[in-house]
Amino acid sequence: MTDVLQLDRYFERIGFSGKAAPDLATLTAIHAAHVNAIPFEGINPLLKRPVDLDLASLQRKLVESRRGGYCYEHNAVLRAALEAIGFRVTGLGGRVRWNAPPDSPLGPKTHMLLKVDLPDGPYLADAGFGACVLDAPLRLATDIEQSTAMGTYKLTEADGRLWLAAKRAGGWRTMYVFDRIPQLPSDYELGNWYTSTNPAVPFPTTLVLERVTGDRRFKLVNRHLIVEARDGEQVSTRTLESAGELRQVLDETFNVASPVPVEELWAIINRVQA
Repeated sequence: MTDVLQLDRYFERIGFSGKAAPDLATLTAIHAAHVNAIPFEGINPLLKRPVDLDLASLQRKLVESRRGGYCYEHNAVLRAALEAIGFRVTGLGGRVRWNAPPDSPLGPKTHMLLKVDLPDGPYLADAGFGACVLDAPLRLATDIEQSTAMGTYKLTEADGRLWLAAKRAGGWRTMYVFDRIPQLPSDYELGNWYTSTNPAVPFPTTLVLERVTGDRRFKLVNRHLIVEARDGEQVSTRTLESAGELRQVLDETFNVASPVPVEELWAIINRVQA
């Protein structure tokens, strides 16, 4: 392994076989294929294992193995692929607001997202926001509703920051807040350490997975499997009752191979829910 992404292996992993060029059509196709093939998951933090951000480790985990990751992993791989194709990409940092009360103060930058500059303007690309994974890039333009196959989104600007919101059954819900300041690798290393070790963040104590296909969003939070349609419309929900069910869901719904026996994951999530 080197510090250069093996682009052919990445294309094979996500099932992309089209002509790759630094244009919107390619960006859109790769974004959708990436989130369909590589799930969002936080198994390493739950197991108290490190989350390595060097490209060789990311390629082994997300590309060569049946594993996924969270924002720092997904968007680092996506960025490497886009840059190899010839896109101009800038890494940005976001402050998560999904579960934050509207009047609460802004928290630290614990989310990685990408700005991709195209001839018709900049776009936001983000394959790694768990809870509402984007299935397509968005124009980096404010005060307009933008529709994708699986959702409706809107960017607004206030106090020099951009606020990204998703339309849900109960109205608009803010995903995260960000600015246009480029982030350094050390910024991501700090955010990654905080996100993977702080018990106030879900990943060290909660099994979280998400995958977005063409018309469905699948979420697993500990034992609870939720299936959503567009704009978060709930299709079904069920509670897993055994390690065998968890194994089947990991394999068939999320295409994830657990790095430990599934019984160990089952024991952890039942212990933290007790």
